[in-house]
Amino acid sequence: MSIIEQLNVTQDVTLISLNDSPADIKLIADIFNKIAEADIDVDMISQSPPSGAHSSLSFTVSDNDFGKILEIAAQLRSLNTGLKITASSGNCKISLFGSSMRGKPGVAAAVFSAASSANADIRMITTSETDISILVVEADVDSTVKAIENAFVE
Repeated sequence: MSIIEQLNVTQDVTLISLNDSPADIKLIADIFNKIAEADIDVDMISQSPPSGAHSSLSFTVSDNDFGKILEIAAQLRSLNTGLKITASSGNCKISLFGSSMRGKPGVAAAVFSAASSANADIRMITTSETDISILVVEADVDSTVKAIENAFVE
């Protein structure tokens, strides 16, 4: 049985990053409530550890929601003028799943080494015990998928 049971690619993904955001769970809840009210599906979410009173928060949405997310970003910026918002569309998410990943050291290392060998421009990483997802620029998706598949050939 292979460690990687499924490898899926999601195309047309936009990465939104909120830098120098107040490290405040109420603000985070408000942000995601506004996004939900706009009927936007959020996929990957990553927050950096707070540095003082600030943190960085990144998340992904479909490129189809780019216009709606920019409207929300403008609202957020008007509420907090120090908030630095960046948006990057045209990315792809590579998702790996395997129940055998649980408790298996080195799986993430193998994925990241494979991505490195493909010179992938990784924009975001999220993981769980049985999933690893990396967001790459669209130009790098095919070579990165191939490198990852080669790394896990039994």
